[in-house]
Amino acid sequence: MPTDQSLLADPASHEFFRLNRLPEPAPGALLESYWQGLSWQQQDLGGWTRESLEEGLETFLAARRISASQPPALESLEILPGQAKDGSPEKHILRLRPGEVICIVGPTGSGKSRLLADIECLAQGDTPSRRQVLVDGRVPDPEWRFSGEARLVAQITQNMNFVMDLSVAAFLDLHAESRALEDTEAAVRRVLEAAVAMAGEAFGPDTPLTQLSGGQSRALMIADAALLSPKPIVLIDEIENAGVDRTRALNLFVEKGKIVLLSTHDPLLALSGQRRLVIRNGAVAQVIEASPEEQACVEYLARYDRQLASLREALRRGEQLNATWQKLRA
Repeated sequence: MPTDQSLLADPASHEFFRLNRLPEPAPGALLESYWQGLSWQQQDLGGWTRESLEEGLETFLAARRISASQPPALESLEILPGQAKDGSPEKHILRLRPGEVICIVGPTGSGKSRLLADIECLAQGDTPSRRQVLVDGRVPDPEWRFSGEARLVAQITQNMNFVMDLSVAAFLDLHAESRALEDTEAAVRRVLEAAVAMAGEAFGPDTPLTQLSGGQSRALMIADAALLSPKPIVLIDEIENAGVDRTRALNLFVEKGKIVLLSTHDPLLALSGQRRLVIRNGAVAQVIEASPEEQACVEYLARYDRQLASLREALRRGEQLNATWQKLRA
């Protein structure tokens, strides 16, 4: 464990205090004397204790060191077969590359979430499925599995809500600053514009995070994961009912070269990937490549999905169905 003095001696510690809006420590100061020198407002209203301040600083510095050890880019993700719920072996080796969207389908309880969980933790035969995940053909560094900052995977689910008492702009600004971006203002603007476009329900930079609807929250996290997060793998668990533009969200990840694995029951989403994994009894039973006929079906479904979205918006605005319905049928 680092000593009290070495924590403040680390040059990166000044970034921690700046991001948390705390005064920078004097040269050569000890953490104990720094804590004692804070006003009661800075201690209590900031929600700090002496212990949480030290723990937060240690975690921040450790994350900075771990970030430096991450690979410059992910070239491939390989999932070696494990076993089904009855112990029978899986047959398929899965190799995924940046820019791919892989859809996961199967009945409720078939094991879709288990596959996502195995990828999320970069399983090494230590989960119920016994699968092993390789990064660029190698066993991943343990820090990529167990450190929050160094992990390679971001996950987005339907059940995401904010508890931070910040505005949207403040939250995005903190994240952009933590990534040491040159133009944080432009980065915040890009994320906000993408989130509003996906949500379909406008919100602004001054909107408190806690007042965002479920769809707005997920749209914000999708845009944040695509445009600000360096994590190259994104797992999406059933966002069809999340109130976001699903096609726009997937395109955003593909444009940024992310590997996307999408668990879904929605036909449009299920047909939107390059491959479709069919899960049965906890195992990957089939790997289906998208055919030209399926691509034509995607265009057909997308057209009707846009019509349904128009109808939904008309109802939200209080319009009568008669005129709107005639337009849709035309």
